[in-house]
Order: sequence, then C-alpha cells, then structure tokens
Amino acid sequence: MLESFFEGLGLIGNAITLLIGMMILDKSSDLAIDNSVKVAEITGLGKTTIGFLLIAFSTSLPELSVSIFSAINPETLGVAIGNVLGSNIVNVCLILGLCFLILSFKNRSGTYYFSNRASEEVRDLYFGLFIASLIPAALIYIGYASRIIGVVLVTIFIFYNIQIIRFKRGREAYNISKKGKAAKYILLALIGVAGVIASAYFIVESASYIAEELSVPRVVIGATIIAFGTSLPELVTSINATRKGHIELALGNIIGSGFVNITLILGVALIGGSFRVNMAAYSSLVMFSIMANLLLWYFLSGEKIGWRESAILLFMYALFIFTSFGAQQS
Repeated sequence: MLESFFEGLGLIGNAITLLIGMMILDKSSDLAIDNSVKVAEITGLGKTTIGFLLIAFSTSLPELSVSIFSAINPETLGVAIGNVLGSNIVNVCLILGLCFLILSFKNRSGTYYFSNRASEEVRDLYFGLFIASLIPAALIYIGYASRIIGVVLVTIFIFYNIQIIRFKRGREAYNISKKGKAAKYILLALIGVAGVIASAYFIVESASYIAEELSVPRVVIGATIIAFGTSLPELVTSINATRKGHIELALGNIIGSGFVNITLILGVALIGGSFRVNMAAYSSLVMFSIMANLLLWYFLSGEKIGWRESAILLFMYALFIFTSFGAQQS
C-alpha cells in the first residue's frame, strides 16, 4: 500500500517529500538531543548513559523491525543478521569517524580531550562495547547460531540494562523536585526520535523511487540507499549531538546501538528462526565488526580524539565498502 503511495506521488511529489523529510529529520533530531540532555541533567545518569539507554534503543528501531519481520518470515533471517553486523560497522566506522572529524575541526589543537566525568561515563559502558565485540567472535568459533543463543542474547540485553540503571542511580543524585519534568523531557525526546525514524523512512523510500525513475539499478539502490537508511537515525542524532557539543551523547548512542544490535536485535532474529544459522557465511562481516569495536575501545582508552582517529575509522569503512562490493562482483 505504501509503495503505491510513493508511486502516486510521481517524481516531483517524491522530490518534495524528500526535502520535507530532511527538514523534519533535522528538527526532530534537535528535539531528541535537547531533551535527552535535560534528562541527563535531571536524573544525574550522564549524557553517555542517556545516549546508551534512551537514544540508542530508539534509533535502533529500524534494525529491530527488520529482525521482527525475519521472525515472521525465516527465509529473510540472513538479511537481519547481515543488517545487524553491517549496521555496527557503519555506526562505528562511518558515523563516529565523522563525529571525530567534526570534533577535530571544532578544536584549534585538532585534538579533543575528554573531561574526567565523560571519561568515567565512557568506561562504565566498556562492557557493552566488549560484548558487542565478543559475541560475534564467539558465534564464529561455535560455527552456528540457534534459538537458544537468541534467548541468551536477549537475556544479556535485559540484565545489563537493569544493572546499569541500578548502578548509576545508586551513585548519582536524582533531582526529586524535577521528577515530573524528567518524564516530560523523556516523552519529548522519544517524540523527537520517532520523528527521526519516520522521516528517515520517507527519505529512503522517496530517494529509492527517484533513483529507480532515473534508471539506477535496484542492486545499487539496495546496497546504498536502503543499507544506509537503517543507520540514518544514528547518523543524524550523533552528528547533531557532536555539533552541539555533546560528544558523550553521540558515543553513548553508538556504543548502545552496537550493544542493542548484537544482543536484542540479533537475539530476536535468532529466536524467530526455525533453523540453525551457519555463521561462517558472515565471517567477513564479523571480522570487520570486531576490528571496528576494538579500534574504538583503543581510541577511547586514550581519552582523547583527533583527526587521526577519524581518518583510521573512515579508511576502515572505505575498505569495508571496497571489499564488500569486490566480493559481490566476484
């Protein structure tokens, strides 16, 4: 039904939809970021933790929807697994690579040093990054993935989120006088994220229609616009957060998205699958995903970010794209 809607708009209508979608995307991203910062200030959880718990889960909804559809139609399970691992690479290498580049431009020295508070928050989330690196490697070692592993992954997601909330709430002060406002800001942040996801969907669909009308091959559309589209919410929110001076929010978003992808979303896809998945088919994606997370871990442990870190991550993303297209053509 929605496909016929975009067809009915025609070329000009889709071009207008694309422009409107981009404007809504920008405004919705601002709404999500500004209110997330307010939630962090009121709750005392910190920007990185809010990015991890609130923004990351919300912006990962496109990937989650792919996994749910895979549960309904197990034949598309491979698409969900590829999407999870591919999104992790895009998030760390491309999105954080761009965020680090923006940071280096904003600082005259070309290097950004984390504050003590920010460094402490990032260290608190190392476990999430560690899990996102370890699980794909473990699955390759085991050689397959099944429903049981899916249940284990979803359990890890639930347990860790409960633990991090308990730990942070026990350590940080909560502004009781602004308790009512916190709920309001959370709602506004979620509305902003919903706007980001909805506008991203219309942007991808309109761009796909325009590309098809201009005789761009479907394979190219799928490998570029569609693949890029599921990471568009993370891209916009992270870059806007960095521009506004909230790199901690962007880091929490990306680390959290990787954790959500590898635990909840991959777990849902496996639970819905009625057969074992041969993980050897995803060895290239898994290796790139592991290297991306380990590089990020190394960069963050240094507690400073500059153009060199950005260049390495962007180069790795370019290498990933090159090898992926090379494998498809061969």
